[in-house]
Amino acid sequence: MMISAETHSEQLSFEEFRRQVLRDYRIACESREASVLGRKEVLNGRAKFGIFGDGKEVPQVALARFFRPGDIRSGYYRDQTLAFATGMATIEQFFSQLYADIDPAHDPFSSGRQMNSHFATPFVDENGQWLDLVNRYNSAADLAPTAAQMPRSLGLAFASKLFRHLPSLQSLTHLSHHGDEVCFVTIGDASTSEGLFWETINAAGVLQVPMAVFVWDDGYGISVPRKLQTTKNSISAVMEGFRRSGKSNGWDIYRVKGWDYAEMCEVFEAGIQRVREHHIPALFHVEELTQPLGHSTSGSHERYKSKERLEWEKEWDCNRKMREWILDNQLATEEDLNALEQEARQSVQQARQRAWEKYMQPIREQVKQVISLGKKLMQHPQAHKPIISKLLQELAAEQAPFHKDVLKTASRIAQMHHHLPDPAKEELLKFCEERRAFYKKAYNTHLYADGPISALSVPEVKPVYDENAPLINGYEVLNRYFDDLFSYHPTVFAFGEDVGKIGDVNQAFAGLQQKYGADRIFDTGIREATIIGQGIGMAMRGLRPIAEIQYLDYLLFALQTLSDDVATLHYRTNGIQICPIIVRTRGHRLEGIWHSGSPMQLLLGALRGMYICVPRNMVKAAGMYNTLLRAAEPALVIECLNGYRLKERMPSNIREYTVPMGVPEVMREGTDITIVSYGSILRIASEAADRLQHDFGISCELIDVQTLLPFDIHHRIVESLKKTNRILFLDEDVPGGATAYMMQEVIEKQGGYRWLDVAPRTLSAQAHRPAYGTDGDYFSKPNAEDIIDNVLEMMRE
Repeated sequence: MMISAETHSEQLSFEEFRRQVLRDYRIACESREASVLGRKEVLNGRAKFGIFGDGKEVPQVALARFFRPGDIRSGYYRDQTLAFATGMATIEQFFSQLYADIDPAHDPFSSGRQMNSHFATPFVDENGQWLDLVNRYNSAADLAPTAAQMPRSLGLAFASKLFRHLPSLQSLTHLSHHGDEVCFVTIGDASTSEGLFWETINAAGVLQVPMAVFVWDDGYGISVPRKLQTTKNSISAVMEGFRRSGKSNGWDIYRVKGWDYAEMCEVFEAGIQRVREHHIPALFHVEELTQPLGHSTSGSHERYKSKERLEWEKEWDCNRKMREWILDNQLATEEDLNALEQEARQSVQQARQRAWEKYMQPIREQVKQVISLGKKLMQHPQAHKPIISKLLQELAAEQAPFHKDVLKTASRIAQMHHHLPDPAKEELLKFCEERRAFYKKAYNTHLYADGPISALSVPEVKPVYDENAPLINGYEVLNRYFDDLFSYHPTVFAFGEDVGKIGDVNQAFAGLQQKYGADRIFDTGIREATIIGQGIGMAMRGLRPIAEIQYLDYLLFALQTLSDDVATLHYRTNGIQICPIIVRTRGHRLEGIWHSGSPMQLLLGALRGMYICVPRNMVKAAGMYNTLLRAAEPALVIECLNGYRLKERMPSNIREYTVPMGVPEVMREGTDITIVSYGSILRIASEAADRLQHDFGISCELIDVQTLLPFDIHHRIVESLKKTNRILFLDEDVPGGATAYMMQEVIEKQGGYRWLDVAPRTLSAQAHRPAYGTDGDYFSKPNAEDIIDNVLEMMRE
């Protein structure tokens, strides 16, 4: 196919057009060489694992032509060429990440925390404040789980729609330019089989958002051919039912050959312009791609591809076809291209070497330091000279030592001589201590935010009650709170199943859509993963979404998205990206298997990196929302499902009132035993405490933990235990669930074992889900009689 200098909307001179084509070809060559050298670095032991974008180079340089400042890439680990072409990554940085270099100046995407080709650009500064996202190329932090990028891509694109249509957001010019930003989504063809893909496709078709999805189709999902993956053997054929026609919503669908540079430039330009101007989502099925180096460094594609297929892949390799096209169109001579290709190879080799030297230089310095200290220690007459000598020789012999090799050697030598009074030993101990502190910062920080955006930095403001404070239903407390919140906070949005028109199933938003508009409080389909994804993308673009999952049990549909994306984002980007989504749901005590779940053990394990708030009533919930909205961290707020019609006093300072994160509240003071719990069951525990006091004279101290993550940061529960010397952990989770978590926090981590007179106890629900009905609830979850029996047993011990 021929391409002319008039292909683009702005006419180019032939020389400028030629220059751009050759620039693209050079980037494609450099990217291929980076893949080849990267694979070699893994096979020779310098890097741990490699997965590369070979075979996808030409479509990505074509795509990069239409990626504008302000746009957001939301892709996966095959996009190195796009990153190089847009300048979001350099080849040297690519290799630094391959080596897991922990220096953020070398690997600015993750500081050695993510595998190679996982790109992320800064969204916030070191204080967590939003950068100017409009005048830079943006990349949301990559995810390796297949199709995991899809849900948040919906939200990233949806934010553009909000920025375009809501006057209240027009002043946020550093976050959007009239909603013109497109979310560029990339995905491998095999991953389109995932449910997350289809849920997102459906939601984007309904919402009509500027989302451009590029499916890189090389015919396989590792070893499984496309015909076993996709109905009709073609994702674009399957998608025909989603095609937009007439006045219907839906998708634009395009098919292009991944080796045809000219065709892709034409189709991408027209298609992306339509996405940008009209907010119509588009799918670009990029076919007939190849994967010259196989799926990854873990195996060889020669094991499952036929000879004929391998020969076809050589002939139709996209770089080779682009080269042929350049020659056919007389844009360069054979000699020109030979020189360009040689320069590209040399450039990549030099970048690789620079990255390696930068990675190794600090390690080599540490090796020298440990060898020097070890030799000094050998001069002591009581030193274990043969062992020290052997350890130092082994360390010196390592061609490419890791940080851990240096620390292990230094630690072992110091440990063997811990009783030896020698300055060299003390220097070794100091070296080990300093290195451990350094590695803790390098590897174990930024799970949560710190500084001004941390929820822990929000000062406590206690509720204030007027003398005639109204006693109202819990749902009315929330309704009045949300009404006030939406009146002054234009970047807050609420959405989910039944949230909009009817004001959620428990009426906390009743009447508020009519007051604040369907753009701010709105209904969604039954699609939990993309409800969360919608919130993730909005939050990553500077908005403050409250994404509702109707019941806690239904959170399981979105658990992968929350765990893989939200909970890890701040950590895996070393603090350069944030996602301050608030997930609102309800659960705990009610009747039946499906609406009374308390899978806290599951959430505590999966959602480290998020706050988990468990308010016992709706006033507490409102205070927690205030705290979270004054910070910028992700959180899950689990309201009590059976508390919406219980009466509560309405604070007069509902807008200012905050609940501190990680600070338990002593609901009832006592002297004989400490009972620790959260949520709905606290009302049952309070009833049991009344009976224990009245019938047996036993004084119970009842503590509401308020948040499970973080948990009791000031060790207030231990202070109670010092007084009572007995403790019972109570909740509605399965045995060994959140009760075991709380017990470990207090007894082990806080040293509470030192104050025990009897063994600590846990009282949880049964291992099965609760049976239906009043009796089913009573016999499935802890009741007042269970609590009393346990306390009496502990008092008799």
